Order: sequence, then C-alpha cells, then structure tokens
Amino acid sequence: MNQELETKKSICGLAQSKIWSPNMEKRLQEKTGLEFYLAKTSAELEWLTQTLESGSYLFFPHWSFKIPAAIYNKYRCVIFHMTDLPYGRGGSPLQNLIMRGHKETQISALRCVEELDAGPIYLKRPLSLEGRAQHIFERAAEIIEEMIVDIVTQSLIPVPQAELDETALNSSVFKRRRPEESDLSNVDTLEKMYDTIRMMDAEGYPLGYLETASARFSFHHVEKEGDELVARVKITAKQAEKPKTP
Repeated sequence: MNQELETKKSICGLAQSKIWSPNMEKRLQEKTGLEFYLAKTSAELEWLTQTLESGSYLFFPHWSFKIPAAIYNKYRCVIFHMTDLPYGRGGSPLQNLIMRGHKETQISALRCVEELDAGPIYLKRPLSLEGRAQHIFERAAEIIEEMIVDIVTQSLIPVPQAELDETALNSSVFKRRRPEESDLSNVDTLEKMYDTIRMMDAEGYPLGYLETASARFSFHHVEKEGDELVARVKITAKQAEKPKTP
C-alpha cells in the first residue's frame, strides 16, 4: 500500500460563512495534528461532505445556512451557540442577551439535531459580553477554537441538555432580530441606546440608526463619556420609494 495513504491524517470539516478569526483551520491542524478543510458556502460544504468519511467531525463556528439532515445524520456536526443552553435557544443570541441585561454568557458546543439548538452538549466556556459586537465575536472565535481542540483531542462525549419544563423553555427562546429593530428612535434611555449601538456594531450587521426624511444616520464605535455617549456616524442618503404600480 502507498506509504502516503498509510500516513494520511484524519480529516475534519470547518464550515464558516462568517470568519471572525482568519486561518483557524491552519491553527487547528497545528494544535491537533488533524487535517481541517474549510467550507465558506453551501456549495463548498457539499463538496467537503464528499471528502469526509462518515462519522467525521464537522464544526460550524459561525454558519448562516440550514444544515441538511443528510449531513448532520452522517457526520458529527458540532455547532456553537452563544448561550448557556437550554436557556436562549433561537436566533440573535448576542443581541437578545445584551437586551436582557446579561454581562456574560456561556458558549455551548452541541451536536446538531433536528430540533433547534436542542442537541447534546460537548462542553461550555464563559464569554464576556462587554464591548462592540465585532470584538465579542472575535473573542468568541478564539474560545471556540480552543473548544474544538478539546473536543477532538479529548474525544469528548456530548451529554443531553438539562430538562426544563415547557413554560420555562418557551419563555427563554430567542427570536431573530429584524433590521428595523436597529431603529433608535424609540429607545428611551442612553444606556439602552449604548447597548443597541454596540450590540449591532459588527461587520455584516445592521447598525443602530436614526432617519430623517432624506438621510439615515448609522452609529458605531460608541463609547460612554460621563453622562454622554460619543460615537462615529455614517450618513447615507435615503432612496426614494418607487411609486406603486396601479
């Protein structure tokens, strides 16, 4: 048998539609001795799954697309959710946590199953929610990288999530935020305005904004200075609405 095939490293998948920590796959390879192949789109993920053997690890540090059942049933698909599960299942966990007054959270690494964010847990790690969303996501990516190392090198076995009664579980499910919820016009305190601006201040997210008849003022890099907020602002012209066809 070809010696190169005999010594071929095990392959793991890494799927990231948003990359908060570049070259994670290279560092993971150095830390674990395993090959990590990166997929950034659904098409690349489809190609990757043709390369992986059944039962291989497939990690999703940040993925914006639905994971098909054919994939999570064939591979050990591990997703990462920014809450102390089972609390906070659902969308926009960072923003929902901050709006509820949380200062810190847990990142949960869990096996992907059919029910949303309900799979068994491999491990959890603490995460501070201070600062801009951009910085929080970057810190989270560093923590997730170490969590992946622990999962593959320690052969961790996931355990079922804690049981919650239906009322408690339903009350903690998060809804995905809509872009129009970044409108600051109805925010009634400076503290809430500070949180709303910073929690949306990341690449690809709709910034907190105010509008006039002709322009939108989008705010980022907000800081507290005594009893005031100081932020950078981007001003863009509003596009006129097209007349509706009769």
